[in-house]
Amino acid sequence: MKIPYTHEKLIQDFTDLGIEKADTLFIHSSFKSLGAVEGGAGTVISALEEAVGQDGLILMPTFSLLPSREERVASWNIEKTPSTVGWLTEFFRQMPGTYRSDHYSHAVAARGKDAEAFVSDHLRREGYRSPWDYYPWGKTYGTHSPMFRAYTANGKLLMLGVDYQTSTYIHLVEVIHWNKRLSDDSQAAYIGLKRPELGEFWEGVGPLKQGPVGDSVCRLFHIKTYVDTLLVEVEHNPEPYVG
Repeated sequence: MKIPYTHEKLIQDFTDLGIEKADTLFIHSSFKSLGAVEGGAGTVISALEEAVGQDGLILMPTFSLLPSREERVASWNIEKTPSTVGWLTEFFRQMPGTYRSDHYSHAVAARGKDAEAFVSDHLRREGYRSPWDYYPWGKTYGTHSPMFRAYTANGKLLMLGVDYQTSTYIHLVEVIHWNKRLSDDSQAAYIGLKRPELGEFWEGVGPLKQGPVGDSVCRLFHIKTYVDTLLVEVEHNPEPYVG
């Protein structure tokens, strides 16, 4: 039987991948991809906290992606509605000292430096319009949304054992692209983009680090560089990526 990965081993793997003290880190994750971990999900999160240190901030999606908007709205409770995007995110959400943004479908949870303030303004309505905006909740990817704040704060994206199909930041590319087009045509349609194809493009041109964490194949890169690079590509060469 394989020996479970320890807290110390995960810290070393995260550090070797390029996670640094004081990082703002947004994480998409597959807990099972890690293999056996001594102490389970709590050990993973503790190792992440050690890697970013006391001045770092950890963010995870705690989305409620039920099949319809009506179901998402009816079931939303900031304290109780479970995350539907993986066990690590659900464990993270329930930990004492984790703060969660108030959004019926695209809530983000945070731990670390200024975590409460970082996710506290998701009800505000400034910034980019998106298809998931629904009153009384704020702009899903607006100026004060956690994902947009991580983008502007030069945060990093950790893809922990997942592929680009999970990359919700491609929605931000779609949203910025749509809002630019809306400024010229108020009837412009929202265009969905092909995530695997954009991921393949990014793998070819992007400054990213790849390496193992436990059994997981992981990627780490800056969110702003990622979004801005994909946006330029979509604006100049849309055909391969339009869904």
